[in-house]
Amino acid sequence: MSVSKDELTFRGAIKEAIDEELAADENVIFFGEDVAEAGGVFAATPGLRDKYGDDRVFDTPISELALSSAAFGSAVAGMRPIVEIMFADFLFLAMDSLVNQSAKYWYLSNEQKSIPLVVRSAVGGGGGFGPIHSQVPISWFLGVPGLKIVAPSTPNDAKRLLKAAIRDENPVLFFEHKTLYSTAENREEITGVEVLGKGRILREGSDVTLVSCMRGVADCLGAAQLLSEIGISAEVLDLRSLRPLDSALIQNSFSKTKSLLAVEEGPITGGWAGEVIAIANEVNEGNGKNLWRMATEDRPIPFSPALENAFFPSAKSIFESVRERHGK
Repeated sequence: MSVSKDELTFRGAIKEAIDEELAADENVIFFGEDVAEAGGVFAATPGLRDKYGDDRVFDTPISELALSSAAFGSAVAGMRPIVEIMFADFLFLAMDSLVNQSAKYWYLSNEQKSIPLVVRSAVGGGGGFGPIHSQVPISWFLGVPGLKIVAPSTPNDAKRLLKAAIRDENPVLFFEHKTLYSTAENREEITGVEVLGKGRILREGSDVTLVSCMRGVADCLGAAQLLSEIGISAEVLDLRSLRPLDSALIQNSFSKTKSLLAVEEGPITGGWAGEVIAIANEVNEGNGKNLWRMATEDRPIPFSPALENAFFPSAKSIFESVRERHGK
Protein backbone atom coordinates (compact mmCIF):
# COMPACT_ATOMS: atom_id res chain seq x y z
CA MET A 1 0.00 0.00 0.00
CA SER A 2 1.50 3.32 -1.09
CA VAL A 3 0.61 6.54 0.70
CA SER A 4 1.54 10.14 0.09
CA LYS A 5 3.71 12.14 2.48
CA ASP A 6 0.55 13.90 3.63
CA GLU A 7 -1.01 10.60 4.75
CA LEU A 8 -0.28 8.43 7.75
CA THR A 9 -0.99 4.72 8.08
CA PHE A 10 -1.65 3.06 11.41
CA ARG A 11 1.50 0.92 11.20
CA GLY A 12 3.45 3.98 10.07
CA ALA A 13 2.16 5.87 13.09
CA ILE A 14 3.43 3.16 15.42
CA LYS A 15 6.89 3.25 13.87
CA GLU A 16 7.09 7.05 13.87
CA ALA A 17 6.08 7.28 17.53
CA ILE A 18 8.70 4.76 18.64
CA ASP A 19 11.34 6.28 16.34
CA GLU A 20 10.77 9.79 17.66
CA GLU A 21 10.83 8.72 21.30
CA LEU A 22 14.00 6.65 20.80
CA ALA A 23 15.61 9.74 19.28
CA ALA A 24 14.36 12.05 22.03
CA ASP A 25 15.38 10.00 25.07
CA GLU A 26 18.40 7.69 25.31
CA ASN A 27 16.68 5.81 28.15
CA VAL A 28 13.96 4.54 25.79
CA ILE A 29 14.58 0.98 24.61
CA PHE A 30 12.47 -1.30 22.42
CA PHE A 31 12.44 -5.07 22.45
CA GLY A 32 10.14 -8.02 21.86
CA GLU A 33 9.18 -10.88 19.60
CA ASP A 34 10.56 -10.34 16.06
CA VAL A 35 10.60 -6.55 16.40
CA ALA A 36 14.20 -5.98 15.26
CA GLU A 37 15.36 -8.17 12.40
CA ALA A 38 11.87 -8.81 10.96
CA GLY A 39 10.49 -5.39 11.86
CA GLY A 40 7.52 -6.85 13.71
CA VAL A 41 5.09 -9.60 12.75
CA PHE A 42 2.75 -6.90 11.39
CA ALA A 43 5.61 -4.94 9.77
CA ALA A 44 5.19 -1.95 12.07
CA THR A 45 8.83 -1.41 13.12
CA PRO A 46 11.24 -2.10 10.22
CA GLY A 47 14.61 -0.35 10.24
CA LEU A 48 14.67 0.72 13.89
CA ARG A 49 17.43 -1.69 14.87
CA ASP A 50 19.60 -0.49 11.99
CA LYS A 51 19.09 3.10 13.12
CA TYR A 52 19.56 2.68 16.88
CA GLY A 53 21.65 -0.46 17.25
CA ASP A 54 21.32 -3.80 19.03
CA ASP A 55 21.63 -2.33 22.50
CA ARG A 56 18.42 -0.29 22.15
CA VAL A 57 16.31 -2.32 19.68
CA PHE A 58 16.55 -6.09 19.91
CA ASP A 59 14.70 -9.37 19.49
CA THR A 60 13.88 -11.67 22.37
CA PRO A 61 12.88 -15.30 22.85
CA ILE A 62 9.17 -16.12 22.77
CA SER A 63 8.70 -15.95 26.53
CA GLU A 64 6.07 -13.43 27.54
CA LEU A 65 6.81 -13.61 31.26
CA ALA A 66 10.51 -13.03 30.59
CA LEU A 67 9.63 -10.05 28.40
CA SER A 68 7.37 -8.39 30.96
CA SER A 69 9.83 -9.13 33.77
CA ALA A 70 12.70 -7.61 31.76
CA ALA A 71 10.58 -4.54 31.15
CA PHE A 72 9.85 -4.22 34.87
CA GLY A 73 13.48 -4.64 35.83
CA SER A 74 14.74 -2.14 33.28
CA ALA A 75 12.09 0.40 34.34
CA VAL A 76 13.18 0.01 37.98
CA ALA A 77 16.75 0.66 36.79
CA GLY A 78 15.76 3.94 35.13
CA MET A 79 15.03 2.90 31.55
CA ARG A 80 11.77 3.48 29.65
CA PRO A 81 11.11 0.14 27.92
CA ILE A 82 8.68 -0.47 25.08
CA VAL A 83 7.86 -4.15 24.75
CA GLU A 84 5.97 -5.89 21.96
CA ILE A 85 4.05 -9.09 22.69
CA MET A 86 2.85 -9.86 19.19
CA PHE A 87 -0.54 -11.39 20.07
CA ALA A 88 -2.43 -10.14 23.12
CA ASP A 89 -3.89 -13.63 23.57
CA PHE A 90 -0.62 -14.52 25.31
CA LEU A 91 -0.57 -11.63 27.74
CA PHE A 92 -1.87 -13.97 30.42
CA LEU A 93 1.62 -15.50 30.43
CA ALA A 94 2.98 -12.06 31.39
CA MET A 95 0.33 -11.22 33.98
CA ASP A 96 2.33 -12.03 37.11
CA SER A 97 4.97 -9.44 36.30
CA LEU A 98 2.53 -6.87 34.89
CA VAL A 99 -0.08 -7.17 37.64
CA ASN A 100 1.95 -8.07 40.73
CA GLN A 101 5.14 -6.11 40.07
CA SER A 102 4.79 -3.33 37.49
CA ALA A 103 1.29 -2.16 38.44
CA LYS A 104 1.91 -2.27 42.20
CA TYR A 105 5.50 -1.06 42.54
CA TRP A 106 4.63 2.63 42.84
CA TYR A 107 2.27 1.85 45.71
CA LEU A 108 4.66 -0.61 47.38
CA SER A 109 7.48 1.95 47.21
CA ASN A 110 5.36 4.43 49.17
CA GLU A 111 4.83 6.37 45.94
CA GLN A 112 8.58 6.89 45.54
CA LYS A 113 9.34 4.87 42.38
CA SER A 114 7.49 5.01 39.06
CA ILE A 115 7.50 2.20 36.52
CA PRO A 116 7.38 3.83 33.06
CA LEU A 117 6.90 0.99 30.60
CA VAL A 118 4.70 0.26 27.58
CA VAL A 119 3.51 -3.14 26.42
CA ARG A 120 2.26 -3.09 22.82
CA SER A 121 0.12 -5.95 21.61
CA ALA A 122 -2.11 -6.77 18.64
CA VAL A 123 -5.74 -7.70 19.29
CA GLY A 124 -8.94 -8.56 17.49
CA GLY A 125 -10.54 -10.67 14.84
CA GLY A 126 -11.09 -10.18 11.16
CA GLY A 127 -7.85 -11.78 10.01
CA GLY A 128 -8.79 -15.44 10.15
CA PHE A 129 -6.28 -16.18 12.92
CA GLY A 130 -8.65 -18.44 14.83
CA PRO A 131 -9.74 -18.57 18.48
CA ILE A 132 -6.27 -18.45 20.06
CA HIS A 133 -4.90 -15.47 18.10
CA SER A 134 -7.96 -13.20 17.71
CA GLN A 135 -9.05 -12.30 21.23
CA VAL A 136 -9.37 -8.86 22.81
CA PRO A 137 -8.35 -9.66 26.40
CA ILE A 138 -8.75 -6.14 27.77
CA SER A 139 -11.17 -7.29 30.46
CA TRP A 140 -8.35 -9.27 32.10
CA PHE A 141 -6.69 -5.99 33.07
CA LEU A 142 -9.58 -3.59 33.69
CA GLY A 143 -9.60 -4.17 37.43
CA VAL A 144 -5.87 -3.69 38.02
CA PRO A 145 -4.99 -0.45 39.87
CA GLY A 146 -1.79 1.08 38.53
CA LEU A 147 -2.24 0.04 34.90
CA LYS A 148 -3.38 2.29 32.09
CA ILE A 149 -5.02 0.87 28.95
CA VAL A 150 -4.98 2.61 25.56
CA ALA A 151 -6.92 1.47 22.48
CA PRO A 152 -6.71 3.89 19.51
CA SER A 153 -8.90 3.79 16.40
CA THR A 154 -7.03 6.06 13.96
CA PRO A 155 -3.44 6.50 12.75
CA ASN A 156 -3.06 10.02 14.15
CA ASP A 157 -4.37 8.93 17.53
CA ALA A 158 -2.13 5.87 17.46
CA LYS A 159 0.91 8.10 17.09
CA ARG A 160 -0.01 10.75 19.62
CA LEU A 161 -1.26 8.26 22.20
CA LEU A 162 1.75 5.95 21.87
CA LYS A 163 4.10 8.90 22.35
CA ALA A 164 2.10 9.88 25.43
CA ALA A 165 2.19 6.30 26.73
CA ILE A 166 5.98 6.14 26.37
CA ARG A 167 6.33 9.40 28.31
CA ASP A 168 3.84 8.37 31.00
CA GLU A 169 5.24 7.45 34.42
CA ASN A 170 2.90 4.45 34.75
CA PRO A 171 2.82 1.03 33.07
CA VAL A 172 0.63 1.26 29.96
CA LEU A 173 -0.96 -1.51 27.90
CA PHE A 174 -1.22 -0.27 24.32
CA PHE A 175 -3.58 -2.34 22.16
CA GLU A 176 -3.49 -2.25 18.35
CA HIS A 177 -6.29 -3.83 16.33
CA LYS A 178 -4.91 -6.01 13.54
CA THR A 179 -7.41 -4.79 10.95
CA LEU A 180 -6.33 -1.17 11.46
CA TYR A 181 -2.64 -1.48 10.52
CA SER A 182 -3.22 -0.69 6.84
CA THR A 183 -5.74 2.11 7.40
CA ALA A 184 -4.64 5.62 6.48
CA GLU A 185 -5.78 9.20 6.95
CA ASN A 186 -4.48 12.71 6.39
CA ARG A 187 -1.54 13.46 8.63
CA GLU A 188 -2.22 15.85 11.52
CA GLU A 189 0.36 18.02 13.26
CA ILE A 190 1.10 16.78 16.77
CA THR A 191 1.81 19.48 19.34
CA GLY A 192 2.31 18.93 23.04
CA VAL A 193 1.75 15.65 24.88
CA GLU A 194 -1.64 13.94 24.79
CA VAL A 195 -3.43 13.25 28.08
CA LEU A 196 -4.24 9.56 28.50
CA GLY A 197 -7.78 8.83 29.67
CA LYS A 198 -9.56 11.34 27.44
CA GLY A 199 -12.02 10.31 24.73
CA ARG A 200 -13.53 12.48 22.04
CA ILE A 201 -16.72 13.08 20.08
CA LEU A 202 -16.30 12.07 16.43
CA ARG A 203 -19.86 12.84 15.37
CA GLU A 204 -22.38 15.08 17.11
CA GLY A 205 -25.89 13.75 17.63
CA SER A 206 -29.01 14.23 19.72
CA ASP A 207 -30.99 10.95 19.83
CA VAL A 208 -28.54 8.20 20.81
CA THR A 209 -24.90 7.88 21.87
CA LEU A 210 -22.74 5.14 20.32
CA VAL A 211 -19.58 4.37 22.30
CA SER A 212 -16.65 2.25 21.16
CA CYS A 213 -12.89 2.04 20.57
CA MET A 214 -10.46 0.62 17.99
CA ARG A 215 -12.26 -1.06 15.04
CA GLY A 216 -15.66 -0.55 16.66
CA VAL A 217 -15.45 3.21 16.11
CA ALA A 218 -15.66 2.83 12.33
CA ASP A 219 -18.63 0.49 12.75
CA CYS A 220 -20.37 3.06 14.95
CA LEU A 221 -19.73 5.81 12.40
CA GLY A 222 -21.15 3.58 9.67
CA ALA A 223 -24.20 2.84 11.81
CA ALA A 224 -24.66 6.54 12.56
CA GLN A 225 -24.83 7.27 8.84
CA LEU A 226 -27.44 4.54 8.33
CA LEU A 227 -29.44 5.84 11.31
CA SER A 228 -29.44 9.37 9.92
CA GLU A 229 -31.27 8.05 6.87
CA ILE A 230 -34.22 6.98 9.05
CA GLY A 231 -34.27 10.14 11.14
CA ILE A 232 -32.17 9.07 14.16
CA SER A 233 -29.31 11.40 15.08
CA ALA A 234 -26.42 9.42 16.59
CA GLU A 235 -23.51 10.84 18.54
CA VAL A 236 -20.31 8.74 18.27
CA LEU A 237 -17.73 8.63 21.07
CA ASP A 238 -14.23 7.24 20.62
CA LEU A 239 -13.03 6.24 24.09
CA ARG A 240 -9.35 6.01 23.06
CA SER A 241 -8.40 4.91 26.60
CA LEU A 242 -10.16 2.20 28.59
CA ARG A 243 -8.38 2.68 31.89
CA PRO A 244 -9.09 5.31 32.97
CA LEU A 245 -12.39 5.79 31.15
CA ASP A 246 -13.51 9.32 30.34
CA SER A 247 -16.51 9.39 32.68
CA ALA A 248 -17.36 13.02 32.03
CA LEU A 249 -17.52 12.50 28.26
CA ILE A 250 -19.79 9.47 28.66
CA GLN A 251 -22.11 11.11 31.17
CA ASN A 252 -22.38 14.41 29.32
CA SER A 253 -23.32 12.67 26.08
CA PHE A 254 -25.87 10.39 27.75
CA SER A 255 -27.40 13.34 29.61
CA LYS A 256 -27.97 14.94 26.22
CA THR A 257 -29.23 11.99 24.15
CA LYS A 258 -30.94 9.96 26.94
CA SER A 259 -29.96 6.81 25.03
CA LEU A 260 -26.59 5.02 24.92
CA LEU A 261 -25.22 1.88 23.29
CA ALA A 262 -21.72 0.62 24.14
CA VAL A 263 -20.20 -1.53 21.38
CA GLU A 264 -17.36 -3.86 22.38
CA GLU A 265 -15.37 -6.47 20.47
CA GLY A 266 -14.97 -8.96 23.27
CA PRO A 267 -17.06 -11.25 25.50
CA ILE A 268 -20.14 -9.54 26.86
CA THR A 269 -19.48 -10.83 30.39
CA GLY A 270 -17.06 -8.67 32.37
CA GLY A 271 -16.11 -6.28 29.56
CA TRP A 272 -15.54 -2.53 29.46
CA ALA A 273 -18.97 -1.98 27.87
CA GLY A 274 -20.56 -2.85 31.20
CA GLU A 275 -18.39 -0.21 32.88
CA VAL A 276 -19.56 2.39 30.36
CA ILE A 277 -23.18 1.49 31.10
CA ALA A 278 -22.55 1.77 34.86
CA ILE A 279 -20.92 5.19 34.44
CA ALA A 280 -23.79 6.46 32.30
CA ASN A 281 -26.33 5.06 34.75
CA GLU A 282 -24.94 7.30 37.50
CA VAL A 283 -26.66 10.24 35.76
CA ASN A 284 -29.65 8.21 34.60
CA GLU A 285 -33.02 9.84 35.14
CA GLY A 286 -35.37 6.95 34.52
CA ASN A 287 -34.02 6.04 31.08
CA GLY A 288 -32.55 2.66 31.96
CA LYS A 289 -34.31 0.95 29.07
CA ASN A 290 -32.16 3.03 26.73
CA LEU A 291 -28.85 1.95 28.23
CA TRP A 292 -27.56 -1.23 26.61
CA ARG A 293 -24.50 -2.92 25.14
CA MET A 294 -23.43 -5.06 22.22
CA ALA A 295 -20.50 -7.47 22.39
CA THR A 296 -19.58 -10.98 21.36
CA GLU A 297 -21.13 -14.11 22.77
CA ASP A 298 -19.36 -15.87 25.60
CA ARG A 299 -17.68 -18.42 23.37
CA PRO A 300 -14.38 -18.72 21.47
CA ILE A 301 -13.96 -16.81 18.22
CA PRO A 302 -14.70 -18.99 15.16
CA PHE A 303 -11.98 -19.79 12.63
CA SER A 304 -14.29 -19.88 9.59
CA PRO A 305 -14.29 -16.45 7.88
CA ALA A 306 -18.06 -16.51 7.43
CA LEU A 307 -18.68 -17.40 11.06
CA GLU A 308 -16.02 -14.96 12.26
CA ASN A 309 -17.58 -12.05 10.35
CA ALA A 310 -20.98 -12.81 11.84
CA PHE A 311 -19.54 -13.14 15.34
CA PHE A 312 -18.59 -9.49 15.87
CA PRO A 313 -20.73 -6.33 16.06
CA SER A 314 -20.96 -4.51 12.73
CA ALA A 315 -22.36 -1.27 11.39
CA LYS A 316 -25.46 -3.16 10.25
CA SER A 317 -26.06 -4.95 13.56
CA ILE A 318 -25.53 -1.70 15.50
CA PHE A 319 -28.00 0.05 13.20
CA GLU A 320 -30.60 -2.69 13.65
CA SER A 321 -30.21 -2.68 17.43
CA VAL A 322 -30.71 1.08 17.71
CA ARG A 323 -33.61 1.05 15.26
CA GLU A 324 -35.38 -1.61 17.31
CA ARG A 325 -34.82 0.24 20.59
CA HIS A 326 -36.09 3.49 19.12
CA GLY A 327 -39.10 1.87 17.47
CA LYS A 328 -38.26 2.89 13.92
